[in-house]
Amino acid sequence: MPAKTCIGRAWAREGIAGAIALCLILGSSEPAAAGHHHRLTDPDLDAELVVDAASGKVLFARNDAAARHPASLTKMMTLYLLFESLSTNKLTLKSELPVSAHAASQPRSHLRLREGQTIPVETAIRAVVVCSANDAAVTIAEAIGGSEQHFAELMNAKAHALGMAHTFYRNASGLPDDQQITTADDLAVLAKHLVYDFPQYFPYFSTRSMTWRGDDINTHNMLIGNYRGADGIKTGYIDASGYNLVATAMRDNTRLIAIVMGGFSVESRDEAAENLLDDAFAAVKAAAPKVTAAQEKPGEAPLPR
Repeated sequence: MPAKTCIGRAWAREGIAGAIALCLILGSSEPAAAGHHHRLTDPDLDAELVVDAASGKVLFARNDAAARHPASLTKMMTLYLLFESLSTNKLTLKSELPVSAHAASQPRSHLRLREGQTIPVETAIRAVVVCSANDAAVTIAEAIGGSEQHFAELMNAKAHALGMAHTFYRNASGLPDDQQITTADDLAVLAKHLVYDFPQYFPYFSTRSMTWRGDDINTHNMLIGNYRGADGIKTGYIDASGYNLVATAMRDNTRLIAIVMGGFSVESRDEAAENLLDDAFAAVKAAAPKVTAAQEKPGEAPLPR
């Protein structure tokens, strides 16, 4: 896969870095000083959030509680419920999932699954992660819930159980539905649970490509392999949402979760996410306690001056 190039990476760098540093010092979750020289997201659809995955500490937030359409970020919950079924042995990675007429009729992105065929669970996972296949997502939903409608009820029940108070699902794929909404806050909660509840399955989110019917398909998440430490999670787009991304990256034993919603394009969305992660990692490092020579060698007292 050719390396991704970013345009205008220096936009408002100092403004965002300063705002994140201020968050770390004062505990503020919505700094107002992060001015942008040019926007990478649509002001009507925008939401941005960076949290420390382990602690849940908010490092930067804008419109994080605003109602937004998740688009294919919906599939994060679809996979969460699938991982639950795997962890309780209701399904295995080799289980064959039957494809219904309803699943086969899903529009792009899709694998062009055909009614009556089956698809292994592991292949369905890769298809959802790599190419956001709607037909694979609905096939998963029907295998677990019996119907996509009932699966959506299970999705909502799980969202409630996880504390995602402002999320409501209507389908398993994220295809347009005016009533399907979420917030950046809720997506951060879901991302954290995916990381820590299913460490055995979370690595699927770093899948860079898959082969299907002889064709190689590259991931829609361009941070994978192109941004240091990036190892998940999911992209999404519909007209009503703009370009969305939930991303996670690990550096120096710190895992951050960054959410960008309402990007003008794939490139601007990815640029915004990379900027948020860069500045948050820098701010975390700057705020870390400094280790002195005496602390490194506690058995040796410093010489008197």
